[in-house]
Amino acid sequence: MFESLVRRPILVTVSVLIVCILGIAAALRIPVQMIPDLDVRVIGIRTTWPGATPLDVEREIVIEQEEYLRSLPNLTRMVSTASASGAEVELEFPLGTDVTEMMIRVNNALTQVPSYPETVDEPRIFANAFSSNPFMFFSITPLPGNPRHVDIELAQDFVEDTVRTRLSRVPGISEVFIAGGVERQVQVLVDPARLASRGLSLVDVREALRNRNRDRSGGTVDAGKRQYLLRTVGRFDSVEALSQLVLARRGDTIIRLADVASVTLDHFEENSYTTFNGQQNLFLMLRKEPGSNVIESKQQVQLEIAAVNSDVLNPAGMEILPIADDVVYVEESVRNVWQNLLLGALLATGVMFLFLRSARVTLAGVIGIPICVIIAFLGLLIAGRTVNVISLAGIAFAIGMTLDNSIVVLESIALARSKGIERLRAAAEGVREVWPAVFASTMTTVLVFVPVAFVEQEAGQLYSDVAMAISAAILASMLVAITVLPTAMARIPSPPAPAESRARRGQLPVGERLRQRTLAGVTSVLSSTRRRWLCIVLATLSSAAVIVFLTPPAEYLPEGEEAKVFAIMNAPPGYNLTAMREIASDIERALMPYVQADRDAFERGETDMPPIAYFNMRVSAEQLRIISEPREARDVEALMDALSERYRQYPGMRAFATRGSIISSNQGGTRSINIDISGPALADIYRVAQAAYARADEIFDNPRIQSQPSSLSLAQPLLQVRPNWERAAELGLSGDDLGFIVAAMTDGSYVDEFFLEDDKIDIYLYSDAGRNIDLDALAQLPLYTAGGGVLPLSAVADIRESVDTSSVRRVDGRRTVTLSIIPPRSVALETGVARVKQDLVQHLRDSGEIPATIDLVISGAADQLDATREALLGNYIVALMIIYLLMVAIFSHWGYPLLIMTAIPLGVAGGLVGLAVLNAAGGMLPLLGMQAVLQPFDMISMLGFLILMGTVVNNPILVVHRAVDNVKTRAMPPLQAVSEAVEVRLRPIAMSTITTLFGLAPLVLIPGAGTELYRGVGVIVMFGILGSALVTLTMLP
Repeated sequence: MFESLVRRPILVTVSVLIVCILGIAAALRIPVQMIPDLDVRVIGIRTTWPGATPLDVEREIVIEQEEYLRSLPNLTRMVSTASASGAEVELEFPLGTDVTEMMIRVNNALTQVPSYPETVDEPRIFANAFSSNPFMFFSITPLPGNPRHVDIELAQDFVEDTVRTRLSRVPGISEVFIAGGVERQVQVLVDPARLASRGLSLVDVREALRNRNRDRSGGTVDAGKRQYLLRTVGRFDSVEALSQLVLARRGDTIIRLADVASVTLDHFEENSYTTFNGQQNLFLMLRKEPGSNVIESKQQVQLEIAAVNSDVLNPAGMEILPIADDVVYVEESVRNVWQNLLLGALLATGVMFLFLRSARVTLAGVIGIPICVIIAFLGLLIAGRTVNVISLAGIAFAIGMTLDNSIVVLESIALARSKGIERLRAAAEGVREVWPAVFASTMTTVLVFVPVAFVEQEAGQLYSDVAMAISAAILASMLVAITVLPTAMARIPSPPAPAESRARRGQLPVGERLRQRTLAGVTSVLSSTRRRWLCIVLATLSSAAVIVFLTPPAEYLPEGEEAKVFAIMNAPPGYNLTAMREIASDIERALMPYVQADRDAFERGETDMPPIAYFNMRVSAEQLRIISEPREARDVEALMDALSERYRQYPGMRAFATRGSIISSNQGGTRSINIDISGPALADIYRVAQAAYARADEIFDNPRIQSQPSSLSLAQPLLQVRPNWERAAELGLSGDDLGFIVAAMTDGSYVDEFFLEDDKIDIYLYSDAGRNIDLDALAQLPLYTAGGGVLPLSAVADIRESVDTSSVRRVDGRRTVTLSIIPPRSVALETGVARVKQDLVQHLRDSGEIPATIDLVISGAADQLDATREALLGNYIVALMIIYLLMVAIFSHWGYPLLIMTAIPLGVAGGLVGLAVLNAAGGMLPLLGMQAVLQPFDMISMLGFLILMGTVVNNPILVVHRAVDNVKTRAMPPLQAVSEAVEVRLRPIAMSTITTLFGLAPLVLIPGAGTELYRGVGVIVMFGILGSALVTLTMLP
């Protein structure tokens, strides 16, 4: 077969060209993203109930929904939050769940809820995936000078109808979120005195308005040959029509709404606002669709933004400006991988040339690099993957590995030629000689990734992209090595042998002298039984010591070093928007001098705040949230510390600052240790949560702690109106009527919906007697009866002032507080979890601070770390079994594969040494005035060990295969067979090892955006392969 291919170069060339064309087409079609799309496993439900208290939301909405949702199949976790004016429920499912089908099941479950209170909106169901987080951010502000006198808060409806609609149609955009404005509202402001004088009540106004504001279908009417649809029109089509509503008729007198109330088109009360660099704005966030190309989506969005500005916003006196986007980080990261990939390929080519000393032979050897890269893209497209930092890093890792097969075949062909065999036959004989070893090494590298399919955590989904990229490239390298390479070598004359000519002159090159010394050392070790055992014992003990003492504590997933800061300050219960606005204004005045400022003052230590590129602020009564970026990425930690310190100046606030993360899980982040504190009584839960919060501050140095809910106390001021039911019955007031009247007399009460053209606007009923009323005057609020009488509210009800919770969080049906503790970067996640378990949870139990009714469960990234590590350990064992059985089948022997696999633990030890060396060297960079580079031992870095399992056996396979062949076919004694195998395979082992090291070096040694995701894998593979080469030449023989 090989000789047939070697004699048909045109067939081989055409086949390669066809595959390359398909691969290039695939590369141009594959979407570009930062990280792979992660499966959607969380379904969210959002239900709004304007004006409701958290306890009412819990009882009337959350508990009712949970009763029917908890029976959903495969539901692993249910988290509910009841807050003022609404509820959110998150349902988490295992990997592989059909989200579309499950959303249908969720909807069916919600339809079984018997009923909701009248003003509750229909629940909204949506799917969540953290790989689809917002990726572009925009600000809408008035034009400079505000020539059209735009009130930006009131522009939200206009922006939603125009800008949002157009941006939502851009390919790749799934959702456009707008914040900072208020929606329109039809306000009916009633004069209770005039209403009572006409014998009417607020309830009468509500019923009259609802009865009129309906369109009713009446079927059809036949007239001759035509059929007419019949419809009774009742809905209001203008504010003027609403004000002319007939409330009642008294004899010949018609009482209209305009007689007792004023009707205006206004807006809801402001409950939050946003600013950009101190100027009030509307804030837009764009989410991407799964599988979309973020770079193309950004380009399309930019074109649409320019059109929206010229066509829509500028004529209205506004403009939309970009704030930030994650695509810049994506572009930089992808560019870095491409540059490192190309540099690695050039370095590997240079190393091969130094060994081969022939440009044509080197070209034949490295021609597989571009072919394998192109085929890798084709494999990614066929598998439905995307081009991202992870998959590109996988291709880059494969650069050196793709040359391994070519090097083995090249050396075998050169050996055949040295025996005087003709070029065509030598090419075929060379391939045939090493074909079993090439196949074995390729299949061990590829099949070792099979267990990745069984890792269900996020890490497994990230692994699969690397596995697909490397597998496609390695399989392609095998095909190139046994087809393209021998075909090319059959047409290249034998290169000169400069080493031999120089040897005849009494000169040996450095490489040849090193080779001879290596072989002499191997012979020396093999010649003595004591030396052989000493070598085996030293290698075993040193590798065991490295694994025991140098294995660092583990992290979960890398955060991604994006230079974006999210700083959150949670207000104590009871704060209103006015109080938070004063604090926000104070912070704005403090930050404005640093926007686009010079760095000199910060470098001199005159200020702790580095220069910032921008800051966007969102303010509500409960929270102040800042999104900002430093002008220079190296200042991101300093900016986080400065903002946190600024927040601490305000007493009673809980501050929390974190950097942007491209891999942010739904459980609080990739370094978050979550403690779920559950129980029946909120007071007990909050007391334990406060103790845990204080204890976390003690056991960690400046941790970032966030709680859900943000307030850990029953301190939300609450006014309870407790009716005197006998008195209310005398006045003909039901509980529903009295509640409606009290709401209308204070904060306004929902009545119905109003359609203005195609817009749906809520109608709210207000009383001018209760607007802007003082708390002390609430008891004297006048209630006008239908008989014309006037009574104070205190005559019908008691008003009691108390406190309650600002929100209620429930996990799997139990009231829960979740503390998210992010330890400092100097403390690994695994170490942090151990401290939390021993020094926090156990300490609180021992001190008796946890009642018997309270349960504490550790979740979040800590829980995911344990689950992922357990899954990886099991799958590593499966991978070892696959490698062993594959080699048993190839060698037809049960013992030789065990000998080969001794390289695996020694390669693992080499990888751990590499990680230690990298962190030691990176930790010393500040001494040179550079930023420290520290690589955590995260789950992606652990992928390096899986890659090592399939690659460190390649060199031992070559030696063992040659030695066994020497014994079987050449009848050599074992010691001579092994010595000859090492001598013959030394050159290809050296070439493959050094080319792989140089191919990986740029990925490990050159810093840049995104390199933190794959640097750990690279250094583990580099040093593991180096260790494998040493083992192959020492312990293995």
